[in-house]
Amino acid sequence: MFWCTGVLVHLIIIELGGRMTKVKFQVASRRRRKKVLKKAKGQFGGRSKLYRTAKESVQKGMYYSYRDRKQKKRLFRNLWIARTNAACREFGLSYSKFMKGLGKAKIILNRKILADLAVNDKKAFGKLVDTAKANI
Repeated sequence: MFWCTGVLVHLIIIELGGRMTKVKFQVASRRRRKKVLKKAKGQFGGRSKLYRTAKESVQKGMYYSYRDRKQKKRLFRNLWIARTNAACREFGLSYSKFMKGLGKAKIILNRKILADLAVNDKKAFGKLVDTAKANI
């Protein structure tokens, strides 16, 4: 038995009767790699060309996108609360007292709508603040 790679391969082919071994799962492997490289398209350098680095980059990107979809909801809620609070303070009321007053008045508006009213329709928001003050 020879340890030279070329000779060893040649001997194996001769032992098998002139034919090489069957390649299994080749189509599936190629399809899997192409899928990963397609997701990594547009990334810099080897991240879009080399399978191993592309796979790592795609995995991390998928993790970030999952995490940030959850975080986006939190950030927008914080933004809406901050906008509503700023508008409430213009009318001399804190956010927590405003929300308590709306709850007692049985006015059910979500924070997104309240923030939109605070920014775009001051008159309507002022009426809500007056209602909240009356019900504290």
